[in-house]
Amino acid sequence: MPKSKKRSKNAPKYQYIWNTYGDWVATKVGDYIWDLTGTWVAWVEDNEVYKVDGEWVGTLSRDSRILRKRVSRRPPLRTDIPPAPEKPDLPARAPLPPAFAELTYSEIDVLEEDPDVFKRISDRRPDMD
Repeated sequence: MPKSKKRSKNAPKYQYIWNTYGDWVATKVGDYIWDLTGTWVAWVEDNEVYKVDGEWVGTLSRDSRILRKRVSRRPPLRTDIPPAPEKPDLPARAPLPPAFAELTYSEIDVLEEDPDVFKRISDRRPDMD
């Protein structure tokens, strides 16, 4: 019998991030979120997700979606952006998505409503002089 591959103790732990449709949209490794092309797009602090330009995106839910209230005040842009992390070895594919909890009317799935959220620079950034 062939030996099964064992995961190294130093191998990163992946958290797959989904939208409500069940599409795999990103991977969380440590406190950093990477898109499917391997680009660092966000970081997570206390389950709050921030884009690399410091804009708050939403909250990482227990079922690995990024959610926020439909109507809510967004916190100011963060200026304490962490340095760009070293790119990890990312998985080539994801497992099947979990069963998602129903969203109330007051909640939205950020990656369903705005799938390109990580591709834009925040409009809340001050203009360059």
